[in-house]
Amino acid sequence: MSQPFCHMHGPEHHVMVGAALLTAYKNAGGNLNLESALSEMQSRGREVPGGVCGFWGACGAGISSGIFVSIVTGSTPLAKEAWGLSNQMTSAALAKIGAVGGPRCCKRDSNLAILAAVDFAREYLHVEMETSPVRCRRSTENNQCIGSHCPFFAG
Repeated sequence: MSQPFCHMHGPEHHVMVGAALLTAYKNAGGNLNLESALSEMQSRGREVPGGVCGFWGACGAGISSGIFVSIVTGSTPLAKEAWGLSNQMTSAALAKIGAVGGPRCCKRDSNLAILAAVDFAREYLHVEMETSPVRCRRSTENNQCIGSHCPFFAG
């Protein structure tokens, strides 16, 4: 997230969340061809436009976590269990993001989606991915920062 191509807000998060989750999943022992999975994540995530959080009511970071589950489970529109899991993942991430409220912060929402996916992967995919405490160091760069209402606000 600290790379120059990654802006405070932007659709690059719609790919990065899923890519980070796919990499962590593989590193935690998940059965996955990482190279093809990352390629698929980029293809799908790039289709999620910027601003969907406010205009469609579904944050792209949350959608990206659902794409992650879709890829690792091999979901398709005709799948039964995998289709349900993918949608449940998106729902779980969006619930966490929505509970914090707006306005937008792609960094905050990305972290919320990732943490929701780590819990989801443990419970439903039986893969334990590591986490570390998240502390935001970018609040001064975000004109819409919600400050102490953000679970990652460091002050």
